[in-house]
Amino acid sequence: METAGGRVHHFNSRKLETEQGIHRSFAEALQFPGYYGANWDALVDCLSDLCGAVTGGVGIVVVIHDADLILDAEHFPLFVSVLCQSADRANASADLDGVPADRPAYSEHFHFEFRDFDPERIARRVRQPDLTVTTQADRVAAVLNPDVWH
Repeated sequence: METAGGRVHHFNSRKLETEQGIHRSFAEALQFPGYYGANWDALVDCLSDLCGAVTGGVGIVVVIHDADLILDAEHFPLFVSVLCQSADRANASADLDGVPADRPAYSEHFHFEFRDFDPERIARRVRQPDLTVTTQADRVAAVLNPDVWH
């Protein structure tokens, strides 16, 4: 991503153990506007509409280190869903109504790094009706379920 001009942002899970910590950390690192509402809907909106200064005009990768620390947090499944929603919107060249976006689509990826990687356990925590979750020996992937979102 960086060789193409994009940006990589690293987050320590210790700062993401609470919902407030997530909002504070993301707002600071990704330069959210001062009027950021610090709620899940506002997080989707801000992540899906990042400016070129934050994305390099290409995209971002967010790496969340030591994700084991937040895997059992009550907000973890919703956090993953919010990240999937924002990535889906950022990667699209049109809004949810099909109207062309006033900015080019850009790549947005979220990567959780676990010290104790157990794909089945992670998938159980993430799996919910609005997401499609797949597992392999070395990864768990989550995307929006098209039957729910599109």
